[in-house]
Amino acid sequence: MTFSLLLAVLASGFIYGITPGPGVLAVLGIGATRGRRAGAGFLCGHLLGDVLWCSTALVAIVGARQIGSSVFDILGLISGLYLFWLGVRALRSRPGNGSTQDGPVRQPFWHGVVFGLTNPKAYPVAVATFTALLSSRAEVLDWSMLPMLIALSFVGGLLAYVILIGIVGARHVRSVYSRYELWITRACGLMFIGFALNALLHALPGLLPSRAS
Repeated sequence: MTFSLLLAVLASGFIYGITPGPGVLAVLGIGATRGRRAGAGFLCGHLLGDVLWCSTALVAIVGARQIGSSVFDILGLISGLYLFWLGVRALRSRPGNGSTQDGPVRQPFWHGVVFGLTNPKAYPVAVATFTALLSSRAEVLDWSMLPMLIALSFVGGLLAYVILIGIVGARHVRSVYSRYELWITRACGLMFIGFALNALLHALPGLLPSRAS
């Protein structure tokens, strides 16, 4: 495994974990109302869902690569288009479109487990994110790397959650996030569009018919 591949998998897990979404909004709400300990409990439970979805995404990515480069290119094309759609939707978002976790949570850990396992967007976002960042290194992916890939994605997600645990619980953090939520969402939209273009850049050449010399 090359150093660049190692960093790409770590970055994929980190970005997947820290990018604002339902889970981040929920932990900010829990942390603001019940403190950092409750927020940490929620994230520990949510991490179980992240491991499941990231592992499933990596299995799909490696499997697509092993079946054939064209299958991986098709996956890259779909992932790129999906990320581009998410990015455009984020750029077009309006104030008040987001939702936060304001209700009481008696068991943050188990709430995090259920939240992480039942998020309908978790798998497609994981596949799209990992495919976008691994597309330029697809030729080296094989089944023997899968355990290490899963472990590295877990470490990346864990690092993201350590940062989130460090900031939740402070009320001014949630107020600042709420104040600038629209701009944060739009910035993430630009990031998704960048990932989408990277995925499309690597997928399209393999799908387009080659010109006869």
